[in-house]
Amino acid sequence: MKVLILGGTGVFGARLARLLARDGHDLTIAARSPEPARALAAELGATAIRIDRNGDLSALQGHDVIVDAAGPFHAYGADPYRLARAALAAGAHYLDLADNAAFCAGITTLQTEASAANRAAISGLSSVPAVSSAAVRALTGADQPLHIDSAILPGNRSPRGLSVMASILSQAGRPYPLYRTGEWTTATGWSAPSSYSLPGGMNRQGWRIEVPDTRLFPAHFGAQTVDFRAGLELGIMRYGLAAFATLRRLIPFPVTLPLVRGFRFVADLLAPFGTGIGGMSVTVTTASHRYHWSLLAESGEGPLVPAIAIRALLRRPTLPTGATPALEIVTLDELQTAMSDLAIRFERRSEALDPIFPRILGPAFGSLPETVRATHQTAGITRWQGRASVTRGTGLWSRFLATLFRFPPASEDTPVEVTKAVTAKGEIWTRRFGPRSFRSHLAATPNGMTERFGPFTFLLGLTVAEGALHYPVRSGRLGPLPLPGWLLPRSEAREYAEDGRFHFDVRLFAPLTGGLMVHYRGHLIPANPDDPSPPQV
Repeated sequence: MKVLILGGTGVFGARLARLLARDGHDLTIAARSPEPARALAAELGATAIRIDRNGDLSALQGHDVIVDAAGPFHAYGADPYRLARAALAAGAHYLDLADNAAFCAGITTLQTEASAANRAAISGLSSVPAVSSAAVRALTGADQPLHIDSAILPGNRSPRGLSVMASILSQAGRPYPLYRTGEWTTATGWSAPSSYSLPGGMNRQGWRIEVPDTRLFPAHFGAQTVDFRAGLELGIMRYGLAAFATLRRLIPFPVTLPLVRGFRFVADLLAPFGTGIGGMSVTVTTASHRYHWSLLAESGEGPLVPAIAIRALLRRPTLPTGATPALEIVTLDELQTAMSDLAIRFERRSEALDPIFPRILGPAFGSLPETVRATHQTAGITRWQGRASVTRGTGLWSRFLATLFRFPPASEDTPVEVTKAVTAKGEIWTRRFGPRSFRSHLAATPNGMTERFGPFTFLLGLTVAEGALHYPVRSGRLGPLPLPGWLLPRSEAREYAEDGRFHFDVRLFAPLTGGLMVHYRGHLIPANPDDPSPPQV
């Protein structure tokens, strides 16, 4: 095919050009600076031309495929699809490596032009969403993905393009929409770090940012939670960017080109440190299993991964038509085949889920009503809503302890929401009564179920009796120090089914005095999910 690559001398464009030249395509390298384009074209036996996306685009004529590998796509101005429209008008397919969520989602506005031209306009043929969506589908098949969590984790010696740096810096400290437990919430760019495993036992840390996956996967896959993180290998860079994000939360100043260049200057000073090893991770949770797919790119070949989806697509004899984000445009098999000549290895594994309540209760769990069992079979994250009444103790000591543990204020009727999130050690429960919330950590131990509130950990004697689940407190500790029996609270807590709904009734009594701290009771049902369609922002 005759392929023109705009931004063909950039970090990803040049690597795509080398891959396509290796596959025998007739290449034209287009850039605003002619000298680097001519040098690369001479190396690859290609043609070099000068193109400014905001200028004359007549040179697009005569090509089968136009690829935009330039960016930054979030800064394309009032007419972001000018190049795509010109490509379709020239009778060419338009492909890009966009990682900007809004740009990628908005490509569907070109559906009329793409259909009339019988050509494709596909946005996001990069690591996200092209590779990530292919991995999700390959991992789950026909199963329903409930929780999708992905990450891109480059090595520090990988080259840094201004466009990618501008994209990440522009997000740092700024809010973006995140679909979590079936509702659109707001997350902050470069926040909430988490660890990811890569082939060979390597672990890297990633931080939340927005990509097309976070905006498009909820509707496309029907997932209840979609999360994505990016990483930097060196701690000084990760936490330095976190400090920058904190500053931008307080003072939302713009990210300018001189600022981006300043960050790249610092990053280049640190380039000799770390490695050239990068990776990518995709984890998908269904109702019964958790599936993992990851890759590890060695020998500095990580920056080739964003170019792989276009390489795989152009190996087909024909291309699809229409304007669409790159969701499942290529398969994981096609992608891995397109990486077979690179120093990249893959790992794929799955594990059956083992929820902590069935594990602790054993056969007794099966005797509970279905509505009670359903609340304790969390695969990834679940959210429950209902109504409750709350009574608070009146004694000074009881009031102090209730305030310390952030128990809800008294109310005859208040909305209640409980979110349960599975972690490596158990579950985190966040209970919200009206505007007030408190959190506890539950874990399955060899001695039974524990529940931790801050530094206090209590061993629960879970018991099934008369169709209800009871939560008496058996022992406790403050940090590593055991609490004597006279310092233990008393718990009369049960979960049961009534009128086909899940009900809870919790009474907690203060140590020493035995006075009531809090009594809350009510019902819960599964929360109705928000419309998973991409939000308008």
